[in-house]
Amino acid sequence: MLNTFPQLLTYGFFAPMILRIVVAVSFFYIAYAQAARRKEISATGFPFIGRPDQTLVLISALIVALTGLALFFGWHTQLAALLGLIICLKHAVFAKKYPRAIPLCRLEYIYLFVILLTLLISGAGAFAMDLPL
Repeated sequence: MLNTFPQLLTYGFFAPMILRIVVAVSFFYIAYAQAARRKEISATGFPFIGRPDQTLVLISALIVALTGLALFFGWHTQLAALLGLIICLKHAVFAKKYPRAIPLCRLEYIYLFVILLTLLISGAGAFAMDLPL
C-alpha cells in the first residue's frame, strides 16, 4: 500500500523525541501538583505508608520530576521509562481512591503507560543523550 506522504518518513526518528517531551511535561505537571498539595497529601492515609510527612511527599514529587527531566533530555531513557511505568501503574491503580494526591485521571495514566512502553521498546529518538546500539 502506498503512503500518502512518503517524504515524511524521513523524519520518523523524531517521533520518540516528541513522545519523550509529552511524557516529560506530564511528569513535570504531576510533580508540581504533588508539591503544591503536599499539606493535603500528608494529611491523607495511604495503604502501606500511612500518613506521610511533607518531606516524603516532596521526595516523591522530586522522583517524578527527575524522571521527567531524564525523559526530557534523553538521559538513560529506557531506565527512566521503566521508572515512569512503575509511577504510572501506581497512579492508575490509586487514581480513584486518592484524587487530591494523584492529579490526572486513570485514563491519562494509561495513555502515559502506553507511551512509556513504546519508549522502552523503541529507544530515545532524536536529540537524546543515549547512544543507540
